[in-house]
Amino acid sequence: MAKSILLIGASRGLGLGLAKQLHADGWQVTATVRDPQRAEELRALDGVRIETLDIDDAGALEALHQRLRGELYDVLFVNAGISGPQHQSLSAATQAELGQLFMTNAVAPVRLAERFAAQVREGGTVAFMSSILGSIALNDSSYLSLYKASKAALNCLARGFHAEQSERRLTVLSLHPGWVRTDMGGQDAPLDVATSCAGLARQLVEHADSGKHLYIDYAGEALPW
Repeated sequence: MAKSILLIGASRGLGLGLAKQLHADGWQVTATVRDPQRAEELRALDGVRIETLDIDDAGALEALHQRLRGELYDVLFVNAGISGPQHQSLSAATQAELGQLFMTNAVAPVRLAERFAAQVREGGTVAFMSSILGSIALNDSSYLSLYKASKAALNCLARGFHAEQSERRLTVLSLHPGWVRTDMGGQDAPLDVATSCAGLARQLVEHADSGKHLYIDYAGEALPW
């Protein structure tokens, strides 16, 4: 029987790459986008169900939950993230900038996971698109300090989510995709989207039913918290 996934954020970049990879692997894919009119490549994947969602919008989240009521998934993969203000400065950051960054990168992904947890089968997987930049142990500079903090917060909230779901034996994966050539990663990145997404898809299979919370990269290498 085909595996099923609810993939949040799939209109471009890594989300679209994951949708393509999992579709090719025979998964049943339900994917969300903020603007269906800008999801031509996703619509070209025969059989993929496309839903609309702005992950920061609590009302839109509830509407999606109602539309998908009764559906059960093997995997919930939350791919949502912004880089934050270009200046990445604590002293220059406004309350609005910080609120947007931490809402999109940390709070909204875990809030969504909490809302849909009951629709992930017992022993299933919830994956969050994290980053190696969220590692406190590896943080040795102020480079991208605000972005780093938001991803560290995501890892922390994901750990709490995993603890809350212990009775249902959910596996939680905090995944680093590598440095990838996307709009966010830039053209100097060494990895292409297809290579990263093939690796991420392998992690979903290899760690299924483990019941653990793992912080790993697309190749399965463990990362220090």
